[in-house]
Amino acid sequence: MEQFNPPSDLKTEKAVLGLTIIHPDLVNLLLEKINSKDFYDLRNEIVFRAIVSLNQDNIPIDFTTLINKIDSMGQLDNIGGSSYLTSLVDEQYYSANYEAYLDIIKEKSVLRQLLSYGDNIINEVRTGKHSSEELIGNFSEKLFKMSEFDNKDGLVKVEDIVSETFAYIAEIALNDGSLTGVTTGFRDLDTQLSGLQNSDFILLAARPSVGKTALGIHMGLNAALAGKKVAVFSLEMSKRQILQRIISILSKVELQDIIAGNIEEQDWALLYNTTETLNNLDLYIDDTASISLTELRAKSKRLKLESGLDLIVIDYLQLMTSEVGRNENRQQEISNISRGLKALAKELNIPVLALSQLSRKSEERTNKRPMLSDLRESGAIEQDADVVMMLYRDDYYDEDAEEQNIIEINVAKHRNGPTGTRKLFFKKENTAFYDLGYDYDQPE
Repeated sequence: MEQFNPPSDLKTEKAVLGLTIIHPDLVNLLLEKINSKDFYDLRNEIVFRAIVSLNQDNIPIDFTTLINKIDSMGQLDNIGGSSYLTSLVDEQYYSANYEAYLDIIKEKSVLRQLLSYGDNIINEVRTGKHSSEELIGNFSEKLFKMSEFDNKDGLVKVEDIVSETFAYIAEIALNDGSLTGVTTGFRDLDTQLSGLQNSDFILLAARPSVGKTALGIHMGLNAALAGKKVAVFSLEMSKRQILQRIISILSKVELQDIIAGNIEEQDWALLYNTTETLNNLDLYIDDTASISLTELRAKSKRLKLESGLDLIVIDYLQLMTSEVGRNENRQQEISNISRGLKALAKELNIPVLALSQLSRKSEERTNKRPMLSDLRESGAIEQDADVVMMLYRDDYYDEDAEEQNIIEINVAKHRNGPTGTRKLFFKKENTAFYDLGYDYDQPE
């Protein structure tokens, strides 16, 4: 049986190191593109580590300084003595091909990593210690980190992105400078945020029963009504329950009547009228309970590739699971999830709107309006989020409150814009929201 050798190109590895010794000005390009583990030959890895050490100490790189550094590292015998360094500069290599040489080394390194991951999975499957979901999660996380390296563009001169940026400014100017992202469907909130922005990770947080699910669904519906492709991941409610709420919002038939089947004759016409609207929406619902970050990411990426995707809505973050870090505490697991959702928003270049539970801290204060510190497992979530919106209703705590059915949306964090509070009217009968002053009793 023919022996299989892992992917490598020893001649190119030597070429890169030899050119770096002859042309020390290439060292920064080398260190930007390559790390020590990318070398297959241990001798080349040792030489590379010596180059890194000299560079960090601001010592010029040449044959003599390298010999001294490798000797001080106690590695001279391991590379075969000074004669090995001599062999690196003996060959005729071309500095014009330097970047191509680096790409070859990186490609071989990635192939070896994939081979190693494959071997690890085979071994894990044989031991039977982990579930398929855990194995997929671990493998996906490693692949994601590898792809992150490939996506690094490095420093870009302003001149190279001026035209692209001005084209973007011209495009958003067509919207009168107001709505540059995905609409929430609510005038005042869109003014505050300029819409939900691409690559933003957005939190909509509240105590239970305040209305975060209702508002999240209504935002997703409004985006879909505006022609956007929206994916709703509901970890708590079924697809049917979500659709019942959407039908209630569109038809204005009370949700409880729809759930109980208490439909008056005149209401049937209103319900049937929503059918055509619903059939024309690019709105997708997934009700997988306790969905993992890996599964959510895979489903979202597939939808983006096959049909397009403009917005993700998740109800709600604390019900998600993360295979990576499963043996860690819940706070660390939530950190992995929030970091992964932010990465997904950047990768797909769309907004990700995640609903989040607030702790009971706010209810222990005289002023029960929530603060950022009330986010459950708050540290990482608050740090990762680009926008944090927190909901509050006076009548949630006081049935006789002066403001009835008015929900405050406090934009407590806005990485790229102003913070502040906006208000909406909450029509509980339909779990629907409206801008203040809107005549919601009139037909659409």
